[in-house]
Amino acid sequence: MRIVVDTNIVFSAILNTNGKIARVILHPKSRFNFYSTEQLAHEIEEHKAKLKKLSGYNDYELERIITVVTKKIRFINVRLISKEAYRYAENLTKDVDIDDTEFVALTEHIKGKLWSGDKELKKGLAKKEWHKFISSEELFQKIGKQK
Repeated sequence: MRIVVDTNIVFSAILNTNGKIARVILHPKSRFNFYSTEQLAHEIEEHKAKLKKLSGYNDYELERIITVVTKKIRFINVRLISKEAYRYAENLTKDVDIDDTEFVALTEHIKGKLWSGDKELKKGLAKKEWHKFISSEELFQKIGKQK
């Protein structure tokens, strides 16, 4: 299963390495393929100081955890996403949250599911009949069945 992860999911995994979200991403026998755009890498870099403060990790620990989590994600350059998928995503997100356009576009492009904790995004896109989200709980349950 192809899963696009957005920033809040990865931040949750970094901040709580024992939580369900981190366990889903780091599961050794997972059949999930995680994807994101390079926007995620930029946002991690941009918010490192805040992540460090919230987590209590030292520089080495934070870098190590970021590496372990992001190693499970395939980063896709936004220029590789089809123009059609990107335009469609722009139309969907323009009055909901334009910052999530790349994640929605990548989800469309790879014909996957979007894993996001952004309730406003989910609500806004549901009103537009876009239902390609997958929840942490659904993923956690699927991992339980893979054993």
